[in-house]
Amino acid sequence: MTHTINIEGIKLYAYHGCLDEEAKIGGNYIVDVYMQTDFTEAAKTDDLSKTIDYCAIYGICKKEMAVRSKLIEQVCERMFNEIRSEFKTISHLHVKLTKLLPPINGDVEKVSVEIKD
Repeated sequence: MTHTINIEGIKLYAYHGCLDEEAKIGGNYIVDVYMQTDFTEAAKTDDLSKTIDYCAIYGICKKEMAVRSKLIEQVCERMFNEIRSEFKTISHLHVKLTKLLPPINGDVEKVSVEIKD
């Protein structure tokens, strides 16, 4: 049996990017986190400590997004590594970081990076 917990559409404002303007005015980002874990015990006992706490995942994403980076690849890797470090019961992890309206010479809605294991 596979148990999956998805936290999708975490909306955060941050100051990532290679341009000086991005460090000053910032932009909107969306984080999606997909996790496989065994929550059989949590389902039976209704005990939060037996599963992944959504608030803790949100907190990790918010904390890592607050640390400025030029590349969203670095931010995504920090989130991935921190989640992996904090929650040993996750068997498979997938983190997606999306930057909305990137400053590209063209009409681009979003760019994203993903890390999966």
